Amino acid sequence: MQDTNSPIRPDGRRRLDQLGIGLAGLCALHCIATVLLVSVLGLGGHFLLAPEIHRFGLAIALVVAAVAIGWGALKHRRTAPFVVAMMGLTFMGGALAVPHGNEEFILTLIGVSLVSLGHLLNLRASLSR
Repeated sequence: MQDTNSPIRPDGRRRLDQLGIGLAGLCALHCIATVLLVSVLGLGGHFLLAPEIHRFGLAIALVVAAVAIGWGALKHRRTAPFVVAMMGLTFMGGALAVPHGNEEFILTLIGVSLVSLGHLLNLRASLSR
């Protein structure tokens, strides 16, 4: 049964969760590729390590998570997806506060993993409703 009060249809929320998972995967791939390319080959450091990329990525993650997970939490009344995703976004934000290196890499990977898990939990909660 579709909720007529919802500005976003259920399939739209599902697609946003899928987009969030995909973006988290791209972020993790970016982190791993950056470490490999810069460390091993010395290539792309000026572009791949640019703070703007990380701030832009976090802004996109915040918007997608706020809409998909926030709206999902309002609909299915489960807080776990929201709490897990917000913890992940906090780790990602913390990664912006440390210099480039191992700490940033680890914080970002933890963050994107938790955000992705939050989207998965949100999908499951929406499907079980």
